[in-house]
Amino acid sequence: MGKITGFKEFERKNFKKRPVKERIEDYKEIYIHLSEEEMKEQAARCMECGTPFCNWGCPLGNIAPDWNDMLYKGKKEKAYKRLILTNNFPEFTGRVCPALCEAACTLGINREAVSVREIELTIIEKAFKEGLVKANPPKIRTEKKIAVIGSGPAGLAAASELNSVGHKVTVFEKNEKIGGLLRYGIPDFKLEKNVIDRRITIMEEEGVIFKTGVEIGVDIKAKELLNTFDALVLTGGSNVPRDLEVKGRELKGVYFAMEYLSQQNKKVSSEKFEEEDINARDKNVVVIGGGDTGSDCVGTAIRQGAKKVYQFEIMPKPKEERDDTMPWPTYPNVLKSTTSHEEGCERQWNILTKAFLGEDSNIKKLLCAKVEWNKDENGRMSMKEVSNSEFEIEAELVLLSMGFLHPDKEGMIEELGLKLDERGNVFTNEDGMTSMDGVFSAGDMRTGQSLVVKCIHDGRMVAKNVDEYLMGESFLRG
Repeated sequence: MGKITGFKEFERKNFKKRPVKERIEDYKEIYIHLSEEEMKEQAARCMECGTPFCNWGCPLGNIAPDWNDMLYKGKKEKAYKRLILTNNFPEFTGRVCPALCEAACTLGINREAVSVREIELTIIEKAFKEGLVKANPPKIRTEKKIAVIGSGPAGLAAASELNSVGHKVTVFEKNEKIGGLLRYGIPDFKLEKNVIDRRITIMEEEGVIFKTGVEIGVDIKAKELLNTFDALVLTGGSNVPRDLEVKGRELKGVYFAMEYLSQQNKKVSSEKFEEEDINARDKNVVVIGGGDTGSDCVGTAIRQGAKKVYQFEIMPKPKEERDDTMPWPTYPNVLKSTTSHEEGCERQWNILTKAFLGEDSNIKKLLCAKVEWNKDENGRMSMKEVSNSEFEIEAELVLLSMGFLHPDKEGMIEELGLKLDERGNVFTNEDGMTSMDGVFSAGDMRTGQSLVVKCIHDGRMVAKNVDEYLMGESFLRG
């Protein structure tokens, strides 16, 4: 513990934010990093707990107390090496992770938690700047070849780990560029895509092969890969969105959130797209769904010049502070206000969308009603519409952001005849192997919709299991 009284002496300081009026004019990163001296003070707030629950809260088991202490003492290279021991891509998680570690921080019991995520990002960006992040190709190659299908966080993590122990790894991606959800689902104002490109370049230098514009099951049959590769790792994500099947759903102007976000990301990177242009300029926009993806839609619509933006959530408004129903160190379901909400958005909870109302095949209004939630004797929540609470709201653009159901079963999954679980995800055993020998799965395709940090963890775990399957043992940490 570098500074025993650090948590008493220093208050938490978050990264600064670019002014709203400035940042909504572009898609550049919102946050302004603190100085090196300020971040040392933030690292000094860590108490180096005897039992550090931040490790438990983080799916990757990041050893935050160690690299907090190393950063405080100015040991930047040691801090970087300790950071990447458990996390392949801290430059991603340092930007988009909801910081499960901070929710479990012991200091957070009666003070503001240590700013673990921001310290993580500071360490990795300093490492890039000072040339500490270098390609490290394996010195010895095995004769094993592995195909990773899908290049989101789980696929990239699996590829990185398997390549590190000498296997020849080829990553197949159906889109034009590598990154999956990281590239096409997260707006640039949260994750600029040069951050992804920088990492992909390093992975290529380390020997990972990337093939884009190739959809397995369509352009190449999955069974053909079984004849070429010793193992397949399916990391195609959970890409079938939850729909809202109400009257008027077919009207023009009602889209899924990912249709909207991925298109805007392509615009920012000057990537071509064939779909009709979805633009919020001078329109009343309603985002249905209260999660992070909905928030991303809000920020994007504001940048496109929307007239007014609403975000509706059918569930009740969360509590503003942790209470006895969400005890430390569990992740608290409290009200979350993002930078997009700060930029201008009217949020409403307990709102049921009953119908889309149109004119000349275009969306013009939503018919909504208020609902109330109650628990039955078994603790299950049930919804009831409030009588005489119907109302209409004008909208020329509606974005459905209600989560995802399961992976697309057509193509690769059907061709291989893989078993699915009760939720429609790819079934695997405890080693991540599907119902077909030699075919593994990881990430959202296996677990259902999840977080980037959990997908990285799942990719690391499946890499260890694939290595053991091929070699009989593994030195990977998982």
